[in-house]
Amino acid sequence: MAAGTPVVRVLDRDTLVPPPNNLDTTFIEPPSFPRIDIGSDTIAARGNHQPVWEYVLSDGSETRAGTSGIYTNPFGPVITGASKLGVVPGFSFFEVPEAPGTPFDVFPGAPAVTDGATIAFKGNYTVDAIGKTGVYYRDLVDASIPMAPAGGSNPVVLIANNTNTVIPGSDPPVIFGSTAPPSAADREAVFAGFDNEDDPTLGGIYLAPLDGTSQPPLATLVSIGAQVPGEPIQTTFNRLGEGVSFDRRFVAFWGAWGTEMKTLVLQCPTEGNRNRIAFCNEQYPEGFEVEVPVHQGIFVHDLKNGTTRVVARTPRDFDDFVYWNFSGRVPGTGEGDDEDGEPARWRSASFVAVSGLVDGRLSDATFHAAFKARAGEVVYGAYADPVDGIYLRQGPGLSRLVAVVETGMDGTILDPEAIVAETGAVLPVTEMGIERDGFRGNSLVINASMGTEEAGWAGIYLTEVLK
Repeated sequence: MAAGTPVVRVLDRDTLVPPPNNLDTTFIEPPSFPRIDIGSDTIAARGNHQPVWEYVLSDGSETRAGTSGIYTNPFGPVITGASKLGVVPGFSFFEVPEAPGTPFDVFPGAPAVTDGATIAFKGNYTVDAIGKTGVYYRDLVDASIPMAPAGGSNPVVLIANNTNTVIPGSDPPVIFGSTAPPSAADREAVFAGFDNEDDPTLGGIYLAPLDGTSQPPLATLVSIGAQVPGEPIQTTFNRLGEGVSFDRRFVAFWGAWGTEMKTLVLQCPTEGNRNRIAFCNEQYPEGFEVEVPVHQGIFVHDLKNGTTRVVARTPRDFDDFVYWNFSGRVPGTGEGDDEDGEPARWRSASFVAVSGLVDGRLSDATFHAAFKARAGEVVYGAYADPVDGIYLRQGPGLSRLVAVVETGMDGTILDPEAIVAETGAVLPVTEMGIERDGFRGNSLVINASMGTEEAGWAGIYLTEVLK
């Protein structure tokens, strides 16, 4: 991006889904941000589409399968890394490894990619009408598969699931109830897993080697019930975020503690997919009430020395790190199978990215963390005149917080074209975002929108962070 090279299309709605595809199916949408390998140009993205494969059942009838997958480009052209075709004869390497003959139902969230040609992902599936979930990876090779050129025939490998993987340190042993999409680097994956996703009492953030072993030993990095750094003794985490950022040494995450909560009443979006907006208003005409921890923070864990450091916290630095959106698949929309994605509902997320390579080396304890945060007062269930921003702090100490971008800032600071063409008036920044793979080396990438009622502008922007 810094060199200003042309934008290259990887896939869009006119792109044929890569093999296996004997129906000339094109993509409906790529529904999540792609992830990029920390050490190569390889990306991986989930994609939805109509069925891609027609085949004959044992009774002679014809059927179709494959409405979602994970797509990646380790060898140049986009190939299929994972697919819902595990039940199709000849494609058993796509099946759920702990349930032979069972296809994945959906790949929630965004996949990760590491080592040039290894994808790591979350997968959901069904056995005897019971929903199951887990975290997996697959090594791809530049080789054809039966009936189609693709990434070879290596099977999917299980990292952890909610069927028989024990939460490390639980006594008596407790099986994971939920797992989150992983982050990956240097043939290791980091993911969050809990006994109960909505009200966890056990679980944490874990490191797993991608060494070919099914259900490899998990190293606990931070757990529910662990001491919160910088807080009084016996102040412990009772919530940990699912979205973690991992750069081979440092892991950045969101965590909360204490019992004090504040109430927000979420209102349905007014922009975006019209079917989803209508469904939200039908379900929550008066808004949706949620409880948000008063005490929460952004933290970074150092794998090398085993320490966890605070980057920013509420209410000392900001008022909130949690953001909400209504997302998911709306029943009856006609775009693919209704069960192809998780149901539309309110979801929360925090946004942080970490890099220990701003100075070009991971041998020291210095890191930089970029995160999204909000300052503002809650009035009648909503933030009154909030200021959102993306901020940067160097660790391991509490250095000065730097505002990368904030709402209300002149948009021309990011983009000289963020003006009203007719008058030349500068457009203010209205929204911004950062992804967990958006900070690599000393390059930090964000997205931002600028606008007024009369005009709007938006883009993706890169800056270089100085050591």
